[in-house]
Amino acid sequence: MIAEPTPPRVRLGISACLLGQEVRYNGGHKRDAFLADVLGPYVEWVEVCPEVEVGLGAPRPPMRLVRIGRGEDAQIRLVVPETGVDHTDAMRAWAARRVEELARLDLDGYILKSRSPSCGLERVELHPAEGGEPIREARGLFAEALLRRLPDLPVEEEGRLRDPLLRESFLCRVFAHARGRQARLPE
Repeated sequence: MIAEPTPPRVRLGISACLLGQEVRYNGGHKRDAFLADVLGPYVEWVEVCPEVEVGLGAPRPPMRLVRIGRGEDAQIRLVVPETGVDHTDAMRAWAARRVEELARLDLDGYILKSRSPSCGLERVELHPAEGGEPIREARGLFAEALLRRLPDLPVEEEGRLRDPLLRESFLCRVFAHARGRQARLPE
């Protein structure tokens, strides 16, 4: 009997904290057991932590997205509330370079950390500069750059993957993307 060749594992980008890396603002992690233990054996992970990779370290003061101005002239900035330090320009420049590197890695999908001002895919808190209650309508700066550069890449947040139907849909898109990528690889 001839053994079937083992198919290559899918290559997924992931927020490093979701695999247990202690890179969060408080020096902790947000390890997700499903991703690390169940999906992990079938995946080649490409771990990314925007804050650490841009040079902020862990632990670090928490940051948040702040809307400066109103209407079409409004800007979204990445700010440390306790000091007022603005990391927007550094994060956007780093994110542009990093997503170019990720594009060359032929990823099959990406899993982002929900609610993060850098990695959140949707419903990230956006604080008004003049004070008041935040609204959940923003996207993290790294997530924004990733989606702009790789619009066809299957991307999801870890929290939404707890829903069995969303998880199945995401994994089907990932494995279809991988089959397409592998079909294009030179022999």
